[in-house]
Amino acid sequence: MKKIAIFVDVQNIYYTTKHTYGKQFNYRRLWQKISAEGEIVSATAYAIHRGDDRQLKFQSALKHIGFTVKLKPYIQRSDGSAKGDWDVGITIDIMEAAKIVDTVILLSGDGDFDLLLDKIKRDYAVNAEVYGVPALTAHSLINSATIFHQIDESLLI
Repeated sequence: MKKIAIFVDVQNIYYTTKHTYGKQFNYRRLWQKISAEGEIVSATAYAIHRGDDRQLKFQSALKHIGFTVKLKPYIQRSDGSAKGDWDVGITIDIMEAAKIVDTVILLSGDGDFDLLLDKIKRDYAVNAEVYGVPALTAHSLINSATIFHQIDESLLI
């Protein structure tokens, strides 16, 4: 049975699905779809901790589905912008998982991950699948993926 590791850039998926469809992503449906393809040996969702009740409820739901939730504090800068980037953490975790799985699945539209996917495919001979909203996923990321899965109505609530 194929061993699978899932990595979710929660902020990216939240904002791209909300912007494009006005809806939320259905993590339970994703889990069902992927678990039918093999054994999910790890699943990590990377999010920003703001401490509000809605977020805490969402994080609890992710844990109930089977995700490990990793949180970084929400940082509000003096100029009004915000910070909460997980790119390095996601990269480190994917590099480690690629050593022990057959397939890495990344949910993000961030083109910064294209080099990472190229590297793990080359160095570890893993499949690197990406789920993203087509119009808001970097072409370089789509091109680096072994398979690109379009997030559409079937994966939304």
